[in-house]
Amino acid sequence: MQELSGQRALVTGGTSGIGRATAEALAREGARVLISGRSEARGAEVVAAIEAGGGEAEFVRADLESPDDVRALAERAAEVDILVNNAGVFPVGATHELSDATFDETFAVNVKAPFLLTAAIAPKMVDRGGGTIINVTTMAAEFGMAGLSAYGASKAAVALLTKAWAAEYGPKGVRVNAVSPGPTTTPGTDAMGDGFAAIVSTIPLGRAADPEEIAETIVFLASGRPGGGVTGRRVRWTFPLHQEGGEGRTERRWFPRRGASRRASRSEAEGSPKDWRARAARQSEPQPAFLKSL
Repeated sequence: MQELSGQRALVTGGTSGIGRATAEALAREGARVLISGRSEARGAEVVAAIEAGGGEAEFVRADLESPDDVRALAERAAEVDILVNNAGVFPVGATHELSDATFDETFAVNVKAPFLLTAAIAPKMVDRGGGTIINVTTMAAEFGMAGLSAYGASKAAVALLTKAWAAEYGPKGVRVNAVSPGPTTTPGTDAMGDGFAAIVSTIPLGRAADPEEIAETIVFLASGRPGGGVTGRRVRWTFPLHQEGGEGRTERRWFPRRGASRRASRSEAEGSPKDWRARAARQSEPQPAFLKSL
């Protein structure tokens, strides 16, 4: 039986990487999926793939840097039961090298767009008796990484919003959680060059995650099945190891290859714990193998 049969979902940035994998996974579980993105060609490709598998999907072109586009998308998606705030931009570069325009775009797409979508959609979920919101963050939101100051700060804002929205809407039946992936193999990681391989070498799994693995976690949280019916949580996936040192500990850092693009379309992520096994063991509800820590 399909767990999400009859439910409606919006996945922003659903035309590639984690977003596409999530849209396809939700559709396989019976959800009718609304996909947003900037490329109509890629949107049509994802819709066709979902329909070929027997699912239902629709594409809406939206530039999430534009508040007008975001509000129009929110109106189009007013009746969704599942909101996945996944889209984003991934600027790479030292702080002094980033332009004002890049900084503004990063916070418009990565922070303001999810804020506006949630502000418009969450109250409607409350009126209908419930729903779920899942935000995609990143390991760079949890500790400093050279070259990712604006990106990390924007995703740290989303991590805090996850907790705030859980406090606001949780008592009214709307669950809000975040997934914080570690290095994940997607088109958006190409700009990292050798730096991506360096991050992958630090994680316990010894490999990058696949988008489908992150999507499985998102579906798990959307389903509300035993162990997934939580709110205000951030699920960390394949974070790298880090050096010890108490409050002043230092982290492994990486720099993008010289000449790499400073703006990569982002529906992906990265990440790191040292003690996820102990935390997972303390959970009272059964945890699936892929759930590294809650």
